[in-house]
Amino acid sequence: MTDAMLEIDTIHHVAVAVSDLVRAKEFYANVLGLKEIPRPAFSFDGAWYSVGSRDLHLIVADDPTFREGKGLNSQDSHFAIRVKSFRRALEYLEAKGYHPQHEDPLRSIRLRIKGPTGFPQIYIMDPDRNVIEINAEADDGDGPEVK
Repeated sequence: MTDAMLEIDTIHHVAVAVSDLVRAKEFYANVLGLKEIPRPAFSFDGAWYSVGSRDLHLIVADDPTFREGKGLNSQDSHFAIRVKSFRRALEYLEAKGYHPQHEDPLRSIRLRIKGPTGFPQIYIMDPDRNVIEINAEADDGDGPEVK
């Protein structure tokens, strides 16, 4: 027996369960702007996307776990993507119809400009209510804190 640690290099990919692949692909390609990449011929439906130097895998599972009926909650399971410009990301999402306190929870965003992390964060949900954090190294604009 050895006391050696698991030598982790990095995260390889994040897998997200989706119920409707066409709808999910529309969101990940046209809202987040991710580029679809080749995927092996698995026995189940899905799609793979490039996220920087890592992958995001969408999976249509037989018995997935979804956040059905839940609103946007940054303390629930989520994954985060880092963007180069916080303000450009926010403007982009607003142009796509995403706003704080939007009447449609799937179009609502939660902003944390000056939180405990030290970097600004935007939270949104995909069509299956998977929570996605979009963050940047720093806030590159002026604006109020919106909760």
